[in-house]
Amino acid sequence: MPVITVLPHQEYCPQGASFEAERGTSVCEALLEHGVAIEHACEMACACTTCHVVVRKGYDSLGEPDESEEDLLDRAWGLEPTSRLSCQAIVGDQDVTIEIPRYSINHAKE
Repeated sequence: MPVITVLPHQEYCPQGASFEAERGTSVCEALLEHGVAIEHACEMACACTTCHVVVRKGYDSLGEPDESEEDLLDRAWGLEPTSRLSCQAIVGDQDVTIEIPRYSINHAKE
């Protein structure tokens, strides 16, 4: 099984994390299953940007983002060329390293 490595994030994963994830699972689902409580205000419906992550390694193994994901990513804080919505990034065959941005746009939390 591929391994997801999460770089340290002050709020969600202070020590960082590394765990196996089943192929075909979204990165968001895998994070939640392994105790990384990433925000997902739209319940993984690809309707917000709160689950935005930056893929530092293994980007190509996650498949191509569709047009609706790309449109939403334009609104994400800290957008980078390897940004993805973790609810739409599906684990493939390769290991993945992600970074959770410092901030998200979450009107419900503000």
